[in-house]
Amino acid sequence: MTSLLSLGLTADQERLYRYLLRSPGSDADAAGAELLMPHVRAVAAELWTMGLVDESLTAVAPAIAVDLLVRHRLERTRRQLAGLTQAWDVLTELTEEHRSGRTVHRVEHLPDGPTAMRRVVAMLSDEPGELARVRDQPLDGGTRFAGLLARGLCSRTLVSAEVLDDPEQDRCARKWHVVGDLHRVTSERVGHLVLVNRAVAFVRADPADARGGVLQIRQHGVVALLADAFDGMWSRARELDDRPLAPIERRVLTALTHHDTDEAAARSLAISVRKFRGHVADLMARAGVSTRFQVALVAKQRGWL
Repeated sequence: MTSLLSLGLTADQERLYRYLLRSPGSDADAAGAELLMPHVRAVAAELWTMGLVDESLTAVAPAIAVDLLVRHRLERTRRQLAGLTQAWDVLTELTEEHRSGRTVHRVEHLPDGPTAMRRVVAMLSDEPGELARVRDQPLDGGTRFAGLLARGLCSRTLVSAEVLDDPEQDRCARKWHVVGDLHRVTSERVGHLVLVNRAVAFVRADPADARGGVLQIRQHGVVALLADAFDGMWSRARELDDRPLAPIERRVLTALTHHDTDEAAARSLAISVRKFRGHVADLMARAGVSTRFQVALVAKQRGWL
């Protein structure tokens, strides 16, 4: 006979449930006498708590009973996994304490950004899994970051459109995008956020003041919420080439299509020829083309003009 023990019932609970299925309308005393179960009322109360019998000791249909037992078992498994996750967090902290020789806290205040970045690099050096960042200021990853990308680091960076209005920052973002640090542009209000392997988060202690230091957060629930928020922003963000042109970029494109020489185009914008040519070079890089004729063509195709 197939047993319900694997679904979490005790032997007495299963005996009483099967008896009540076979003998609808029986009372607790009759069931206890026939099953030689002196504590039958306690067992019946347990079945009622689980939803397997009603107040009159009528057993629910087997299909309903099995469904309830499976749900109970899944919930117990979920709680057990949650406990294992907490145990893993503790193990991670102990390992970090052993490696660094310092106490690790769930929320730790770090004095500045460079200290936080050293922590990030150290964590990723041990396990180059996943890096997610939201930034509202210029950032260049450096050679160590390039080495992590070469080792297989999966990196995504969200950056505000205002940062990329600076041509130098736009070039920097594109450089890292090409080598594997995927960039997208967001028009949402952003602060500074770094997520390492979806297990540790770094945020500014004072969002309004970068000098206030950085909070390192290891609390699982908080980090999970921040990771979900990042994923939502990433899905809503635009690709680098899809963001609107800045007003000066639109004016440069218009001048490029209406004047035969750089000197005339620069004069129409009241800027120097050198600055005009710099804007044109940035637009060519953004469009991924090598000639001015091509940048004008791509601009029309993408609706930039």
